[in-house]
Amino acid sequence: MNTDTVPPAVEFRDVSFTYEGRPVLEHVNLRVERGDALALVGRSGSGKSTLLKLINRLLLPASGTVLIDGRDTREWDSIRLRRRTGYVLQNIGLFPHLTVGENVTRVPRLEGWEPDRRRRRAHELLELVGLPPDSIAARWPRELSGGQQQRVGVARALAIAPPVLLMDEPFGALDAITRNELQQLVRRIQRELRQTLVLVTHDIAEAGVLGTHIGVLRAGALVVCDAPSAVWRSTDQRVRQLLDAVPVTPARTH
Repeated sequence: MNTDTVPPAVEFRDVSFTYEGRPVLEHVNLRVERGDALALVGRSGSGKSTLLKLINRLLLPASGTVLIDGRDTREWDSIRLRRRTGYVLQNIGLFPHLTVGENVTRVPRLEGWEPDRRRRRAHELLELVGLPPDSIAARWPRELSGGQQQRVGVARALAIAPPVLLMDEPFGALDAITRNELQQLVRRIQRELRQTLVLVTHDIAEAGVLGTHIGVLRAGALVVCDAPSAVWRSTDQRVRQLLDAVPVTPARTH
């Protein structure tokens, strides 16, 4: 793909953001090419989730420009933009009064899809995330385990095949085994669909599993954004603090 003529999926140009007069992000420059997976890591308060919310226009920059497909987010209709950017949260946020199948196809219904098309899409996506649609689609969210609910959350985010998938600490509340299973699931789906992924995590080892690139944020500044192998070799002390918190530097298998 010629990246000189095709704009990146996501681009930040000298973006700053303030909250109640306090700088949260300062002069961030960033490109996420189509089909890449960017994992953002950093300590609490470093600006990771703020950066994510700037992508789907839940927030607007104080200065600079955020572009999606080469278009300033200020120019996008906010609803259309958010439907192009699937969103997976740590707390999942499934609607308790809707069945699993209805949760998965909530956006297709808002888009006016016919019931049969919605039903087929729900079954297709539940199979994609490793859930048996015949026994799961009609159940209520409260009947599922945390791991199953998060799989449903991933399926819902993919419902209308959004070009960009955003994930904000999606596995932080899960046990280690379930977390590993879902990391591998998301990695497989991202590769199969060639979807652009931007993930927020506190865990640099998780960033290495899921990211083709890792961005390290510290006090609102993007310290480094590079391939995992380059990040592991970094001598920057702000990066080393994160790496030293991992007992063994994770191996890169991409």
